[in-house]
Amino acid sequence: MATTAACNVDELLAQAERDEAEKLRSITVDRELELDFDLGNLLACDKNRVEARDLAGESKADILRSLARDNTQLLINKLWKLPTERIQEAVVAKLPDPTTALPREKPPPKPRPPTKWEQFAKLKGIQKKKKTNLVWDETAKEWRRRWGYNRAKDDTKEWVIEVPETADPNEDQFAKRVAAKKERVAKNELNRLRNIARAQKVKVPGVGLTPVAQQSKDELSRAASVARVSTASVGKFQEGLPKEKPARGTGKKRKFQPVVGDFGAEKEKQLELLKLMGSKRSTLNVTKATNKQMREEDREAAAARYSKRGKQAGRKGRGDRAAAGKGKGKKGARGKPAGGKPQRGRPTGGKKSKPGKR
Repeated sequence: MATTAACNVDELLAQAERDEAEKLRSITVDRELELDFDLGNLLACDKNRVEARDLAGESKADILRSLARDNTQLLINKLWKLPTERIQEAVVAKLPDPTTALPREKPPPKPRPPTKWEQFAKLKGIQKKKKTNLVWDETAKEWRRRWGYNRAKDDTKEWVIEVPETADPNEDQFAKRVAAKKERVAKNELNRLRNIARAQKVKVPGVGLTPVAQQSKDELSRAASVARVSTASVGKFQEGLPKEKPARGTGKKRKFQPVVGDFGAEKEKQLELLKLMGSKRSTLNVTKATNKQMREEDREAAAARYSKRGKQAGRKGRGDRAAAGKGKGKKGARGKPAGGKPQRGRPTGGKKSKPGKR
């Protein structure tokens, strides 16, 4: 009895060791043909042949699972051979450039058309020189930004301005400087709108209250829509004109879901769709359908009443015309036809007369 128990324990230990070895298989995988790797896309292509008769049996799932495990192991072995670095508490491998060209979901974006200045610079061979963002300010004795808020050599912070000799001594130089800045800002905004109109291949509207050329209705609406979205909030808080219709092409754009995104939301969406397809309950809105049917019946009844009333009015009109036609042939009190002279060859009296007598 003790020997049988010992044999059972040995068999159980051996089975446990085999199960553990199966779980922790070696990282070394042998293949007749080496796999093609594209580490930039984390892609491994297996060119080894798989027998069809092996996949025909019940062990098809096990064979596919084993192949997927071995190929994944080979891909991970290749990744561990790449140069790695440690970022905080994670070990990161630097992937090479991908070699497999994958198709895009959306068409590539069109290049932005050049502005008028960019066309002129290309024609004249003018190259843009990169300037540093910081310059030395002699007044503050520190490095400051070249443009924007708290910039170096900010002339708006001056408390006194020298009046030029050719200027009016009574003219406010501070107000003149503010007006000049507003004019420059307006000019830049006008150039920006012209670039947008040129990119959209539309005719640029006239400048000022009286346009130079006669503008059509579509051009005026397009100019108004472009001016409305030129604010800092892209026209969100811009009030519309009375009886103004929205311009064409300014509606909501179709949004596409990203290729790689929230897998949880995608899973919930697919499960809801499957649940709706498998449900036996009707998704018809009974109240809405009933109201629609009642409106259709009322509309048909009203159309029938209207057509019946028109037919009755037509019959009545024909009867009045017929009665008026019969009244024209009646004779008067003296034997004359109504509305005419007495006819010759016929007696004027009501009784027939004998021949030769009147």
